[in-house]
Amino acid sequence: MTTSNSIQKVGIVGAGVMGAGIAEVTAAAGLPTVLVKATPGKTEPVRERIEASLQKRVDRGKLDPEVAAAARKNLDITSDREALSDRDLIVESIVENLAEKRMLFSQLDGHVDRRAIFASNTSTLRIRDLADGLRADRTIGMHFFSPVPAMSLVELAYLPETDPAVMERAKAFVDHIGKTAVPVMDSTGFVVNRLLVPYLLGAIRAYSQGLAEAPEIDTAMKLGCGHPMGPLALSDLIGLDVVFAMAKLLYKDFGDASYQPPPLLRRLVQEGSLGKKTKLGLYDYSTNPPQPNQALRELIRHGGEDAA
Repeated sequence: MTTSNSIQKVGIVGAGVMGAGIAEVTAAAGLPTVLVKATPGKTEPVRERIEASLQKRVDRGKLDPEVAAAARKNLDITSDREALSDRDLIVESIVENLAEKRMLFSQLDGHVDRRAIFASNTSTLRIRDLADGLRADRTIGMHFFSPVPAMSLVELAYLPETDPAVMERAKAFVDHIGKTAVPVMDSTGFVVNRLLVPYLLGAIRAYSQGLAEAPEIDTAMKLGCGHPMGPLALSDLIGLDVVFAMAKLLYKDFGDASYQPPPLLRRLVQEGSLGKKTKLGLYDYSTNPPQPNQALRELIRHGGEDAA
């Protein structure tokens, strides 16, 4: 553990898309980074994915080759959680499940220096629920966005009892890795998802009611509001199962009808049509460029929202 107030050693738990992306960014920022796999399996494929991402950024002129080379040296990938014992900051990016995240923090609490900051990359869960009975004064939300190397926002969620020095260190860390921190009081969905989810659900609801075709809805929002991607394509990119889960949690917490998942979204998730990652959702990704999901179009055409 360093005696400096700055975060100099980073640990990340969870080597999926988000965890690997966070590790790539911190290593590229010159910070010794340990990435711990949360699931069984070899570490080599994870390193290959990160190195491929670094090289792609170099090829596009987004990253200096020397920085990429240094990032590779700064990154250690392991399945051994003992490697986290000397970290200044530990970011968990495991499955979005409260019980599993709490279990992880509880297990780490007795093995990691008391001065270390615990951070969760959760997009919807309350930090209060994660930190209760553990180190509540040193546990924060650190919500990165995908793809991590390209997205500049990090939501920093805090509790009333959060040590102010912890937030200062966290903000300085976010600045150091080239991101922009937005502090927000702990609340389900923080800022972005609390405002984004009703927008996505509204677009899905409008489509299911036959207001317009999927590409027309997306084009309208891109050109009318200056958004880089339309809400239906964005829902597919995020994952319809993720959108559904966020909506259910927000609806449960706030009871606001704008968070209630529309029947069409529920139907797609139950069918396993989850968007881009399954090649089928609101759009069909088996073609390039993607086309509207024809079966879905016919369903809506013949029955509107009731058919969903």
